[in-house]
Amino acid sequence: MRKSIWLLSAGLFAISTPAFAQSTDTDKGAAQPTDGATAEAAAVDQTATEQTAEQANTADTGDIIVTATRRNEALSDVPLAVSAITAQTLENSGVADIRQLVQVSPSLLVSSTSSEAGAGVARIRGVGTVGDNPGLESSVAVFVDGVYRSRTGVGLTELGQIDRIEVLRGPQGTLFGRNASAGLISIITAKPSFKTAINGELTLGNYDLRRVEVGATGAITDGFAVRADAVYLKRDGYLTDVVSGRDVNNRDRYLLRLQSLYKPNDNFSFRLIGDYSKRDEECCGATYLRARNYARVGGVTVEQPSTVAGLERALGGIINDDTFSRKIAITPGRDYDSQVKDYGVSGEAVYDFGGAELTSITAYRYNNYVRGQDADFNNLDIIYRASDGDAFNKFKTFTQELRLQGSALNDRLDWLVGGYFARENLRVSDNLSYGADYDRYANCLLFSGNPALTSFFQPSSSTCVNSGALGTALGQIQGGIAALSAIPVGSRTPAQVAQLATLQGQFAQLAPLNANPARPGFGSIAATLGVPGFTFNGVGLRDDFDQKSHNMALFTHNIFALTQSLKLTVGARYTRERKTLDATFNDNNTLCRALTALNGTTNPLAGLQAAQQLPCIIPSVPGGSFAPERGKRTESKLSGTVVLSWKPVDDILTYASYSKGYKAGGFNLDRSGLNRTIFGNTTTNPGAPGGITANSSLDLLEFKPELNDAYELGIKYNGRGVDINFAAFQQLFRDFQLNTFNGLNFFVENINSCKKSVLLGDTDNIIGNGACDKDDLRAGVRSRGVELEIFTRPVQDVTLNVGTTFVSTRYRDNLVGADGRPLSVALFQLPGRRLSNSSGLSVTASAGFNPRITASGIRALFYVDARHASQFNTGSDLDIEKRQSPYTVVNGRIGLQGPNGMWGVELWAQNLFNEDYLQVAFDATLQGTGTRRAVDNGFATSSSQLFGAFLAEPRTYGITLRTRM
Repeated sequence: MRKSIWLLSAGLFAISTPAFAQSTDTDKGAAQPTDGATAEAAAVDQTATEQTAEQANTADTGDIIVTATRRNEALSDVPLAVSAITAQTLENSGVADIRQLVQVSPSLLVSSTSSEAGAGVARIRGVGTVGDNPGLESSVAVFVDGVYRSRTGVGLTELGQIDRIEVLRGPQGTLFGRNASAGLISIITAKPSFKTAINGELTLGNYDLRRVEVGATGAITDGFAVRADAVYLKRDGYLTDVVSGRDVNNRDRYLLRLQSLYKPNDNFSFRLIGDYSKRDEECCGATYLRARNYARVGGVTVEQPSTVAGLERALGGIINDDTFSRKIAITPGRDYDSQVKDYGVSGEAVYDFGGAELTSITAYRYNNYVRGQDADFNNLDIIYRASDGDAFNKFKTFTQELRLQGSALNDRLDWLVGGYFARENLRVSDNLSYGADYDRYANCLLFSGNPALTSFFQPSSSTCVNSGALGTALGQIQGGIAALSAIPVGSRTPAQVAQLATLQGQFAQLAPLNANPARPGFGSIAATLGVPGFTFNGVGLRDDFDQKSHNMALFTHNIFALTQSLKLTVGARYTRERKTLDATFNDNNTLCRALTALNGTTNPLAGLQAAQQLPCIIPSVPGGSFAPERGKRTESKLSGTVVLSWKPVDDILTYASYSKGYKAGGFNLDRSGLNRTIFGNTTTNPGAPGGITANSSLDLLEFKPELNDAYELGIKYNGRGVDINFAAFQQLFRDFQLNTFNGLNFFVENINSCKKSVLLGDTDNIIGNGACDKDDLRAGVRSRGVELEIFTRPVQDVTLNVGTTFVSTRYRDNLVGADGRPLSVALFQLPGRRLSNSSGLSVTASAGFNPRITASGIRALFYVDARHASQFNTGSDLDIEKRQSPYTVVNGRIGLQGPNGMWGVELWAQNLFNEDYLQVAFDATLQGTGTRRAVDNGFATSSSQLFGAFLAEPRTYGITLRTRM
């Protein structure tokens, strides 16, 4: 029976020459000279060993064994689009976390935004889930040693000694525990060995980089081996705060992993893994994109100076819009504190009964991410999250996977059945608050943004208001009203009647703004509404979400050998997912509550939209504390795969497949979802200016499961010294889960398309326009493309590898939301356009040269890899300002390696040519509105939004010393 390895594996990888050489030399056990004669003999033996290794490097690679289908199979026999990166390739490319895998995997893109721990996102073939909202699972799942990790961000840290990392493209779910709708990243760590080995590594680099890695493994008894690995990393940040002088986006982290392997015989093994990692860093700061307004003048869109940046600078703000100068400004007393504690234990038991093999993986994981954030990303104290421990995401996850597999019908059927159970407790706490400068800043926005108030706007004032001019104007208006009111009603001319109405309207508008002349603007509004003494400073929310989820699944994956060369694979999965959510919302936003209590007929501020909305950027809840009835959702889904593969000759495999992918629905863990006026859909109370109403329920936070119908055609050629793999695919995503930040809040929308025209209702920026009948819904996202990978060993000691992905991952036209409801107006730019962070063309290439330069076995290393990405948009709402131009990143490494890889000295550089590019651009919080495209389309006369940017890392370089014994 074909033996199963525990974890998901895959092929299509570039094995650099040193991997073969070191493995072969170590196994041969090269002789150690003791005198001249034996030294000469040892040199001969060493040369023979090296020649054997060199021959292996140029040998046919058809014997590379992978387990992508949970069976030991040759790479060329696996009918899946998969990639695997070996430990040697990881070393050569300098991969320290999964984000750097993009250099050697063209279909993969990994990025992070407001935090590395809680906002990482992986995309495969242009599809992924924006990671800032912990309520959403990822379309691309991450596994470490067969154990599902709750969110992508856990992979953005030190990984320790790795055997390989595998990337499976397309829906997954019939071969392992957790399902995924777009793909999977599986990290396989180095396991204990019964042969004693010690490894050490010291890396020093720019930005004061210091990294130390040590490991040891060996046998305790004949059937019991252990392994210990530890990594410590410290590095300065690459963003500089011009206020305090400190660096931001630094690294300060460590990892400890202990393992044991009990294998008393060939039929049974048990691997126990325990790990603990900790991060104490300040991440992630952001710079600004170039600040500017756009306005429609004479039918043409023109660029103008930024009014918001000008206002903030007048208030003392530092708005450095030289994006790649990497200079930022942080409010004194605020920070981007990021503290992560992650640990877990897993046990993997494998027992071969003879006719079948049973695998069990049991695991418990704990992850706690505590954060602080200067959420306005400049030195004005506008809005923040305090780093007092009250803002955190905490996961506690238990998982159990069982698989039983074997063969039947005289080995014409390889069968596998399995079960999976996961219980996850997720607690999210938030403490977003207004800062000390918000009083004045809100007044400035109110008076500068309203034509009726601009004459009273005075940014040099402590209140941003010329209160004297405002008082004088009110006095003049009152005098005019008194004079006109003194005229008998029957004697007033039509012009006097109209003038009196105008003056009364002006007085009604201005009087609430000067009810307390010492505090004009919002201080006076608060007094008018019965909350005298109100100040925004320290006003904020304290929200807690407690979500419990249970996932149970049964799955099977079976390979039928129809003939010697024709095989049919049939897999299925039944998943039942249950989530419950308890939430408590607390805030002290008394002004927003007072505004929410008003209605359109009695609201004295009905003509001042900003006066109603600005206090409610942080929405209030009834009575200051609100605990809606528990939210519950249960769903059951059937997914699966069918693959027909054919080998016309031994060196060629062709296949065609269909897969149904599924990712669970859930809850948006952001209170803003309780009032959809914030992002442009319907609301429970149309008169509310932004506060949460008493009849809001947690049902408003729900989103539906994401489904993927994936089709793929592939061909693989496994020749002597060359592997060529080609795949063509189409994926159709229904209820695609889109998480978007609109400059105020995160909102989640399921994206679908309507088979019938919605008459531009998805692009006209009109609230509530463009609904679709449920029976006319279809997938809203379509991904089509081709992938080509070529791996060659043209001559001894040389590897050349090229990969390219051409993909069109786009939203369809006639877009609607869940159940056919109108799409949010914030998403009017989506129809027909490419998804965010989806390049049309991605190309990776690597070249390695590892020649032996001495008879004793010393080798040189020359390695370079590159990734090119075509233009794409980095914002999930696709604002035109967030586009990233094409870029190319090159890594390089040169060094010397001792015999059998016993030592190494390497000079390296990542992003060698210091390419500047964005990971993600975003709407700067509370800093303007609109986008150029809204102006171009005639939806707005001007746009003033400022945009922030989370940058990719600049050039880094250094030296690495290695030893292996």
